[in-house]
Amino acid sequence: MAKLPKDIRPQPATIRSRVALEIACELVAMKDQPYNQAKVLLRPQYTDDWPLALFGSATNAGVEEVVAGTSALAITNPAAALSVAYRGNAPFTEPQPVRTIAVIPSLDLCLFMVAADTGLEYIEDIAERRFPLRVGLRGRADHWLTQTFIDLCAAAGFTMEDLRSWGGADLREGGIPHPGTPKFEGVLNGELNAMFDESALNWGNDAVDAGMKVLNMREETIQKLEEIGHIRHIARKKEFPGFPGDITTLDFSGWPILVHADAPDDLVRRICTAFEARKHLIPWQYEGPLPLERMCTDCEDAPLRVPLHPAAEAYWREIGYLD
Repeated sequence: MAKLPKDIRPQPATIRSRVALEIACELVAMKDQPYNQAKVLLRPQYTDDWPLALFGSATNAGVEEVVAGTSALAITNPAAALSVAYRGNAPFTEPQPVRTIAVIPSLDLCLFMVAADTGLEYIEDIAERRFPLRVGLRGRADHWLTQTFIDLCAAAGFTMEDLRSWGGADLREGGIPHPGTPKFEGVLNGELNAMFDESALNWGNDAVDAGMKVLNMREETIQKLEEIGHIRHIARKKEFPGFPGDITTLDFSGWPILVHADAPDDLVRRICTAFEARKHLIPWQYEGPLPLERMCTDCEDAPLRVPLHPAAEAYWREIGYLD
């Protein structure tokens, strides 16, 4: 299926919002929905009680609201974030009672890029050399990249406090480091000597062209991260021609749609029915209707790392999406 050109590709917030809106539109038309109304929340702000609330966001706030019972459904990003929550690792203090409805496909990966003159080859070299890295990071503190970077550093043997004690620093500003952004320009002018971010297919090759190199990671580090709930990704040389070869990094794919583990079977079934009915109206990053037939399986661009809610699994199996 052909991917949409970047200039007409719907933005992530649009896709998440439409998922919540279209499911809500179908649910409120069902005869047993109280008041035939639903409240669709596109930011974490709740001021009253509603019989049905759906949360279209991309942060851990959605997980928290589903667990608290404030929202019946939420969307988070990436799939690894829900996997970490399910296992009860930081920033969570215990396993979260969440289950999956489906995962919206979105192929994505993180890259840790450094200036070529640092001489670094592996992420683990930073701790071994006590290197004063000045790294550009995502501006939003609640973005999953923040926890991802914390976990990555810890697995590789250092912390942000270590970096600062070695003479390094961090710039938390803005979004994806496209050319022309402060982080990208900070590397060019020497203010920064590293960047860590997602959506790497959109900026990684530009970073190589600007004189940066990608850091690999050793197997023991990626295994530690997988134990937490992060997902391994291989950045292929065919996608990044300037790389020395395939690089082991972290996945940032998929937008899981989640509910509470104890969500009533009837509600979950109605959500799945609504999703199936409205899939052709929801935009995503490729052409055509949402491919629900593979969104309830474990795919590269839609990792399913938290079990389906039993009622969702039964429904997808009933209509032929699962064997």
